[in-house]
Amino acid sequence: MKFIAATLATLSMLVSASAQALTKTREDVPMVAPALEKYAQKTLLGDVWKRPGLSVRDRSVVTLAALIARNQTVEMAYYLNGALDNGVKPGEISEIITHLAFYSGWSNAMAAVAVAKDVFAERKIAADRIPAASPNLLALNEAAEADRAKRVGEQFGAVFPGVVQYTTDVLFRDLWLRPGLAPRDRSLVTVSSLIASGQIAQLTGHLNIGMNNGLAQSEIAEAITHLAFYVGWPNVFSAMPVAKDVFEKRPR
Repeated sequence: MKFIAATLATLSMLVSASAQALTKTREDVPMVAPALEKYAQKTLLGDVWKRPGLSVRDRSVVTLAALIARNQTVEMAYYLNGALDNGVKPGEISEIITHLAFYSGWSNAMAAVAVAKDVFAERKIAADRIPAASPNLLALNEAAEADRAKRVGEQFGAVFPGVVQYTTDVLFRDLWLRPGLAPRDRSLVTVSSLIASGQIAQLTGHLNIGMNNGLAQSEIAEAITHLAFYVGWPNVFSAMPVAKDVFEKRPR
């Protein structure tokens, strides 16, 4: 606990410095890169965020997932405040950070915790609005999980038994069943983080899980469009053929 507290204290100081740097950077953009300011105001904020294919609430979820996955904390406070204004609950933000510790790494999650802590404090968000460490879990789809575990076990169990066991016990029988974030939103977060990190190897599986969890093809397509501006065109163009293949193979 002392190590974690010390880590968060250090991160908080870095975050404060980053926030000051962001304020200065935003002031400097028109002088340094006026075209960037034009695209930010006219295209990104004036068009992309207003597209009808995905709610602003979901766009905030996608954006936060991308920033956390890429450990980009400079603008994180700005988008955390925007997410709260757009209807993302504090408890959902807590769960997004926790979820991404497993999909983007512990250090990225810890960096996000330091930023969120200050945002929550400024907005007087109390601890009782944050999910408990061990809540009652959602019901497990036993058939689907048994099929997933069988496939992964047959492929990797003999060589990587530890990873396979943690994947079953911690990820799919615990993390994914936490009620503070709907399965559909966990899928949106996971897919966004995979694209943001350029990790398309698992994208097929998680796109199918996401659609089984209620994500519509149009919402996924719009999330990918949104991500182009936050993770870059190359990552999105790597993801599009995978998503297209999944869409074409799904039963109509």
